[in-house]
Amino acid sequence: MTLRRLVLVRHGETDFNAEGRMQGHLESELTPVGVSQARRVAPALARFKPARLVSSDLSRAARTAEEIGLVCGLPVELDTRLRETHLGEWQGLTVEQVEEGWPGALDTWRADPTWSPPGGESRVAVAARAMPLVEELAAKFAPEPPTTVLLCAHGGLISALTCALLGLEPSSWTALGGLDNARWATVRRRPAPTAPWRLTGYNVGILD
Repeated sequence: MTLRRLVLVRHGETDFNAEGRMQGHLESELTPVGVSQARRVAPALARFKPARLVSSDLSRAARTAEEIGLVCGLPVELDTRLRETHLGEWQGLTVEQVEEGWPGALDTWRADPTWSPPGGESRVAVAARAMPLVEELAAKFAPEPPTTVLLCAHGGLISALTCALLGLEPSSWTALGGLDNARWATVRRRPAPTAPWRLTGYNVGILD
C-alpha cells in the first residue's frame, strides 16, 4: 500500500491579499484574520490524521502550517518546491497596475497555463517542480498502511498541482479556479501505486 490521500491547504489571508496585490515569491504576513482562519481550520484538518505536514517555505504558508501542526501534533517540514508561482515583474502589483502595464496579458495568463508572466514561470512549470515531492512522498510510504499527507501551500500551486495529479491536459486546467484562503483540496487514489489520482474535494473549508 502507499500514499493514498493528499490534502492541499492554502494559507490564511495575508496583507497582500487584503490589499489586492499579487504575491508570487514575495514575502507577506498573515493578517489577524489569516491567523484566525488557520486556527479555525486546524481541527478539521487534524481529522484527516495526516502522517506528515509539508509546507512551502514562504512565511504565509509556513505560519499557517504552524497553527495546523500544533493541533495535528506534527512538525512542519519546509520545501521550496511548494512555493507559489513566480510572477516575475508582476509581483507586488495590483491587478489594475498589471493591466495598465501589460494590457490583456492577465487574460492570456488565466487562459493558458503554459504562458509565463514576464520574468516569471508558467503554471505548468509550477506543477512540474512540485510533482517530484509527491513522488518522493509516495515512495516513502510505499510499504506503510494507507496514508494521508497534508501540504500547506498557495492557491496557484494547489490548482496547478491538482490538475497535474489528475492528468488533465493543460487546455483543461482553467476548469479549476484558485482556492480561497484557508480552504483545501483533497485527492485520493486506489491502493495500486500506479492508480490515477481522483479529486474528492475542492475549495472545502469552514463555513462562517
